[in-house]
Amino acid sequence: MEGLVSYKINPVCGCSRKYKSRFLPTSTLYLRKNTDGIRIATMNQSISFNVMAASVQPVGASKVGHYENTLPSKDILELWRSVDAVCFDVDSTVCVDEGIDELAAFCGAGKAVAEWTARAMGGSVPFEDALAARLSLFNPSLTQIQNFLEQRPPRLSPGIEELVGKLKAKHIHVYLISGGFRQMINVWRIAILKPVASILKIPEENIFANQLLFGSSGEFVGFDRNEPTSKSGGKATAVQQIRKAHKYKALAMVGDGATDLEARRPGAADLFICYAGVQLREAVAAKADWLVFDFQDLINSLG
Repeated sequence: MEGLVSYKINPVCGCSRKYKSRFLPTSTLYLRKNTDGIRIATMNQSISFNVMAASVQPVGASKVGHYENTLPSKDILELWRSVDAVCFDVDSTVCVDEGIDELAAFCGAGKAVAEWTARAMGGSVPFEDALAARLSLFNPSLTQIQNFLEQRPPRLSPGIEELVGKLKAKHIHVYLISGGFRQMINVWRIAILKPVASILKIPEENIFANQLLFGSSGEFVGFDRNEPTSKSGGKATAVQQIRKAHKYKALAMVGDGATDLEARRPGAADLFICYAGVQLREAVAAKADWLVFDFQDLINSLG
């Protein structure tokens, strides 16, 4: 178990215009309209937690030996050691869970949603189509999310805390870019992100994710399609924005899925490292610049 989470989500206040930072430690959920008239749900809450690394079963040697990119070339190794910033995927990378799959299973639609997740992460369907299809299978209400948060705390991937700590010690900036949802990240996944933000000193503005939308009675009404991470190529867009804003000379993306691989393009990530310690997606792993099954490989290679 990753950590223990205790909190209370207050009832939706449909008429409130009050806005709180989504990373503050005290919580209330508000509905507001942005400049485009889209309703945005914002959560802040009181949470106490402890963090422990999860246990992940090692991948068999036969699977490791199947790939030629498990040992980095000299150029890839030098590039990794020279990056100014590293962007991490969250689900199945920073943590061992796929958040939407866990929530769907809790709501009774686990198998169908997991199948869609596999297709999306494998790159066989556009991410936005898979996202909409998965949500339509169970339409999670605010109450269901609240119950889920109380019963299913997340689990950190082994070695992630040490890796991020070493990157920070070398003055390499760290970002979290997720195709999951801010409610899932800021609430149930706060047991991951708050330690990353506080213990590892990742600034709150370095976290990017999607947004679920709820009506005045807490019913699911959709997701914010204006978020760059809500569509195929969205992580690449987020990385491009990050790179342009900070003028990084070299940037790496670490993740397990096709949306992470997409971030490796001109103007975005120079290097894509596929982390397969939780999920091995063969089509993605085969195209990675470097395939790792243990974060210790990245830690050791930093020197």
